[in-house]
Amino acid sequence: MSILHRDTLGAFCRHTHVSLDGADTGPLAGLTFGLKDLYDIAGYKTGFGSPDWLATHEAATATASVATRLLDAGASMAGKTHTEEMAFSLTGENAHYGTPVNVAAPGRIPGGSSSGSAAAVAGHLVDFAIGSDTGGSVRGPASFCGVYGIRPTHGRIAMDGAAPLAPGFDTCGWFARDAEIMARVGQLLLGGVAATPGRLLLAEDAFAYAMPDAAVALKPALTRVSALLGTPEPVTVSAEGLAAWFEVFRVLQFGEIQDVHGEWVARVRPTFGPQIAPRFAAVAKSNPDDIARMRLARADIAARLDAMLADNAVLVLPTMPDIAPLLQSPPDDTVAFRERALGMLCVAGLGGLPQVTLPFVTLNGCPIGLSLIAGRGQDEMLLEIARQLGS
Repeated sequence: MSILHRDTLGAFCRHTHVSLDGADTGPLAGLTFGLKDLYDIAGYKTGFGSPDWLATHEAATATASVATRLLDAGASMAGKTHTEEMAFSLTGENAHYGTPVNVAAPGRIPGGSSSGSAAAVAGHLVDFAIGSDTGGSVRGPASFCGVYGIRPTHGRIAMDGAAPLAPGFDTCGWFARDAEIMARVGQLLLGGVAATPGRLLLAEDAFAYAMPDAAVALKPALTRVSALLGTPEPVTVSAEGLAAWFEVFRVLQFGEIQDVHGEWVARVRPTFGPQIAPRFAAVAKSNPDDIARMRLARADIAARLDAMLADNAVLVLPTMPDIAPLLQSPPDDTVAFRERALGMLCVAGLGGLPQVTLPFVTLNGCPIGLSLIAGRGQDEMLLEIARQLGS
């Protein structure tokens, strides 16, 4: 039976549907996955969450290598999962194709832009799902939907055959309900050996940046992590303030989006949804002088994080500032939440660092994730920590 007949959550795309059987044998044999609809499958169109993108692009001539690797390893692809429009939102409320249901928090957003992938995993439609994470598009939905999620080290997993948003931040991540499956997928896609964790660092400013009830709710998960990794050492991640780091991220991300999509937007004049249109209007105003200044700031931030995370240190912080907001929240509330969230999510993005979010906590009956960040290339260490904590 097609996944489309079983999908009551609106997680999978009808307009770009494709399913593929995996190899008969391999390390992922017997597992099923969803693929975010910004990764190409040869012979099929990629929708990228936008009817105008779909209408102005031809069928792909090659399959994204991440999909090929999963299929060759025995995993079967159930279908393409919904993405927020142009992968440019943290809510997952696509004005054209609807909002996938968050089974873990009914009446609340699933998060974006990897909304369909997170919803499909949380709803037991597939064993794991591939997303992408530029500003938080795996980590946010994983937190909201109560599943594991990882943003890998920038550049470790090839992004060929993936529609770009901001290439200097874009990464290929994934979701699973089970930490063992997270690790199995990581072993295939990353292939390295997990290092032994060093010091555990507590991001005091990130916990202070979260909503008070959320910070309190995360304490049992923090105790669980501390029992494995040792007593955490308090640190301040951003001397300038996380809001200032968000501004660095925003300027650089918007500049890259303008470079990648500015010509297409000006030529096609796509009909963007109400959340996305204002953001592309802001993107069009990107200032080269501001971008140059923020590139220097990013280099300083990356150096600070490299020093902080030396010797296999692990940084613990909330994934998101609160539980998933209600569906169709007022626009001003959505913008305020997004900017607060990106103040926390931008840390890994600016540093090009891996981050895994752990689904151990609920608040008011809704999930909220606790995250671990490590130095560049220490993805396997984070997945092994998650596996030990989840066993």
